[in-house]
Amino acid sequence: MKKIALIGSTGSIGVNALRVIETHPRALTVVALAARRNAELLAEQAKTFRPKVVCLFDSAQAVWLERQLKPFHIRVVTGEDGLIEASTMATADQVIFAIVGAVGLTPILAAIRQGKSVAIANKEPLVMAGELLGREAKRFGTQLLPIDSEHSGLWQCLEGRDRSLIKKLVLTSSGGPFFGRRIDFRNILPRHALRHPRWKMGPKITVDSATLMNKGLEVIEAKNLFHVPADQIEVLIHPEAVVHALIEFVDGSQLAQLAVTDMRLPIQYALSYPERFENKLPALDLTEIRTFHFFKPDVKRFPSLALGYEAARLGGTMPAVLNAANEVAVHQFLNRTIKFLDIPRRVERVMRRHRRIAKPSLREILEADRWAREVVSTHD
Repeated sequence: MKKIALIGSTGSIGVNALRVIETHPRALTVVALAARRNAELLAEQAKTFRPKVVCLFDSAQAVWLERQLKPFHIRVVTGEDGLIEASTMATADQVIFAIVGAVGLTPILAAIRQGKSVAIANKEPLVMAGELLGREAKRFGTQLLPIDSEHSGLWQCLEGRDRSLIKKLVLTSSGGPFFGRRIDFRNILPRHALRHPRWKMGPKITVDSATLMNKGLEVIEAKNLFHVPADQIEVLIHPEAVVHALIEFVDGSQLAQLAVTDMRLPIQYALSYPERFENKLPALDLTEIRTFHFFKPDVKRFPSLALGYEAARLGGTMPAVLNAANEVAVHQFLNRTIKFLDIPRRVERVMRRHRRIAKPSLREILEADRWAREVVSTHD
């Protein structure tokens, strides 16, 4: 029985993780749950899964939550200290981090330093502090497991392989709402960027898909997870979104990971690793797909991808600066205070002004994040 602490249980990844856990009651159990502010859903989850501890980061509703859970003898903790407590429970074998933003960084480091198996679903920790997390994981003999579908695909392709025989890693992208369309980016409005042809996602990640910044961030993640140079990572547009990742060997042979697009699959693989659990999810039927298409991305039309590669090559504090500047710029675009093309321009301007620290501490990473948010909000 593997005991799971789930940090970010009320978001889409957390809800899907609990669905996976629920279908494997003899193999998986929950010992801790944590959420940022959704007290009502957290209370329902706690009553169903009966963890020992729940953490509500926002303390405003903690008293209400305590009253709800008192009959079940579930302890309620709050704030960053509460997240750390939930992430480092002595009985937890694995910790899944799906809480959005930099708030998860300190708990992730704490879990790594406790020797926990750490599975990460959200981009920010691996983008902002992936080099630091990797160093600490190596130091404490633990493993960082990806839940993002493309990185899970790479992980599955690479598992057990001699890394010296790998020439290239390939991440795929659906292309976003503007791929293959003749469109004047100067006239793009938020409603256009939010019209993704395949998936309904949150506004920030949907805009990142439209600019291809999401793939720039994933290049940084892949570099940090698999310890390869950025130039050894390629991005291909694959509109069918069936091939999630590929690796190319030095002899030119390639190996791909294919699956239906369902986040429960990469979540389950991280939860079951090093085994594979059976499930009742729909299987991939290649006869229905019939045709696969692959295209090289146009970095001139989508400069955010090039900025992601640059931040990956430079490393240090630069990925944190890229991530923070992009987050603010996307928010400005959604509020219609800047144009669509201003997003990469503002990110690049902040990157040019940043004095990179090569091997930053967590404090220096968070300071770089704060600085970038401040600078991108000012005008030249």
